Amino acid sequence: MCGSRPTRTEILGALSAGLLVAAFCLILLWHNPLVFWNDDYELSVLPVFADMARSWSEGHWPILSPYSWVCGNLAGEFQYGTFSLFVNAVVVLVWKFPLAFPQQAAALSIAHLFFLGIGAFLLARDRGFSVALSIFVTLIASLNGWIICWGATDWFGALGAFTWLPWAWWGAERALDSRRTKWRCLWPAPFVYLLVTGGFPYTVLMLLLLIGWLSIKSLVQTRNIFSILPLLLGIALGFGLSAPAWLALLDLVQGSARELQSAVAHWQWRVPPAALPGLILPSWTANWTDFSSRNLPHAATELACGLVAPAALVAALIWRPRLVVRQIKWELVLLLLVLLFCMTPTAGLFRWSFRWLPFFHLVLAICAAEALRLKPESPTPAAAALGLVVLTGVAALIFHTTGSYALPLSWTLIGLAVVWLCFEFLLRGSEFRCWAPVAITFCALLATYLCVPTNGGVPRYNFSQELLKPAPLDPQRLYLSVYPWAELTYATINNSQPVGQTLRPGSTSMWAGLRFINGYSPIRAAGVAREFATSIHGEINPDAGTDLLNHQAGRGGELELMGVDGIVVAREVDIAPQPRTEWDLVVSTDEGNVFQRCSAPFSRVRSVTSIHSRPNEQFVLATISRINDSRNFVDADIDVPAGGRSALLTFSRPYFRGYKARIGNQKLAITSYRGLFPILEVPAGTHGRLTVAYRPTWLLWGGGVATVCGLIVLLGVVAAWRYSSSTGTESCP
Repeated sequence: MCGSRPTRTEILGALSAGLLVAAFCLILLWHNPLVFWNDDYELSVLPVFADMARSWSEGHWPILSPYSWVCGNLAGEFQYGTFSLFVNAVVVLVWKFPLAFPQQAAALSIAHLFFLGIGAFLLARDRGFSVALSIFVTLIASLNGWIICWGATDWFGALGAFTWLPWAWWGAERALDSRRTKWRCLWPAPFVYLLVTGGFPYTVLMLLLLIGWLSIKSLVQTRNIFSILPLLLGIALGFGLSAPAWLALLDLVQGSARELQSAVAHWQWRVPPAALPGLILPSWTANWTDFSSRNLPHAATELACGLVAPAALVAALIWRPRLVVRQIKWELVLLLLVLLFCMTPTAGLFRWSFRWLPFFHLVLAICAAEALRLKPESPTPAAAALGLVVLTGVAALIFHTTGSYALPLSWTLIGLAVVWLCFEFLLRGSEFRCWAPVAITFCALLATYLCVPTNGGVPRYNFSQELLKPAPLDPQRLYLSVYPWAELTYATINNSQPVGQTLRPGSTSMWAGLRFINGYSPIRAAGVAREFATSIHGEINPDAGTDLLNHQAGRGGELELMGVDGIVVAREVDIAPQPRTEWDLVVSTDEGNVFQRCSAPFSRVRSVTSIHSRPNEQFVLATISRINDSRNFVDADIDVPAGGRSALLTFSRPYFRGYKARIGNQKLAITSYRGLFPILEVPAGTHGRLTVAYRPTWLLWGGGVATVCGLIVLLGVVAAWRYSSSTGTESCP
């Protein structure tokens, strides 16, 4: 409510909440320095962020990357937050410090968790909760099991987007508050922008569900359709500001390998009903369907929420059901709806329904805070917590769902419940009593992550800082790396030695600025990803790899056309590029063999006399000089002989729709070779400076829409400030 509480107090409270979340993470980091360093963070997120920091240091927006063909379109991958000013600012700042890989990962995650905590605190305070209950909501929203086990330690894009969901909720409720000025529509816009550009489509779905829920709630309560117009306008401005991000995703996903994903993925990683007791006892072990569609025992760490929240809500629903339902019926409907989404199969491009869990935890925290507020002096929630932990522990013994971590965690949670119950009686009438749920939640979450592994069974790789160095590879060459499934071969569970210096699995080539075909890509929008049947983690299909090295590695072969002049073959793969007369074995390590063409590295822009995709045509050789092969464009001086055939140029970079070519004022049509790399036909007699730049339609239109919406928001802020100055009211829309 505008002006109802001192702004300075609110800021201090929000900062304290964020610092408490950061302190929690530092304890986890002290206990396990690798807690934020797992799987996708290693293979994908951190190498790409290193390249983004490099791109900014070079003065370029990191839309494309020259160091991976499969993961060459960073904007289209969406998960890296290419258009998020916040993500880019944090990346640039973190890379200013001489941190090791695990420390960089920790810094990125903790920075986002800090702001997630602040947003949850502000959301709770605007709903009228006390400082203690607001920090209670902060802890659950920021440190719940899914965020710690997946978002902050593996799938960074999920954290990068969800950080701003409480902020967007906070802004949306302010936009619906009719007591505010007509400029209240501005509140959601910046947070919707940050959420969408954060890089996780699931969080966009959460936002859309939240908008629908708030709109229906407002229409029912006010019976006035105009009540939701400020909200819808603010949301529209936010989506407008983020237009380049979601337009890039929509464009790049068309025809990508993601469109062809198996329907089996829709049934993986759903929350099974049998796992729900994990809300009370996270060590509860039930069968979950994993990434390989196997039903395997899995501890329900993702459901961890600190014991207090489910106990408080269950207690309130049992002892005062009518009052609770009357008070928070809308929140309960949202809670049940999100839980249903967590448990049902996905559809379309989305996978793994348990990704709804962070939203579930946020709504659960708000419902529990409402339940605690209804009767703050009652010991019933503490008694319910003790009873639920004991009953769940007994049930785990009966149904053999104790798992491997029940013994220390069960007794710890029982002890915490007993302490809470004692506090309720010993601190009766004390002002410290309201802080008991906060303390118990903090300790219960901490005990959970100290007793149960947080990496959820995902692999971890022993990547050393040596990966920052290009040796034994040549930065001037383009490599194809052929290696087996990384998770089964190079994870620490199978190989404890440092790996990757030769093979560069996933997108790890980006650390040292090495040019590779391979790369980590969930979207796999590049034509080479479909042509070579690469996996998400960057492995080339074994059959495709065998065919390429045996039949396409010689003169005139597909690899030569692409500009591949280096091949890395893992020890586990018994194959070498053919013919052997074309290749030299230059390095042999414990990981594999490095082959290079006998010739010098290929030029990034070449003129060819023929090409397989146009078998009946011949071309003249053009003179090419002063090549400037930049990240998002390439320049070169071109001279094509007059009076004869045209010249055909090939570019050693992955093809994406949206390349534009011109020489002076003359526009040229740029196409591709089978969707793999750009090719350009230049008319006879043409000479001048050629520029080929990546300017896709989605970037031009998205940039234009974002600019217009940015101006609207800026003018609105100025108008709101002038209005508040003229009326002498507090400066808030």
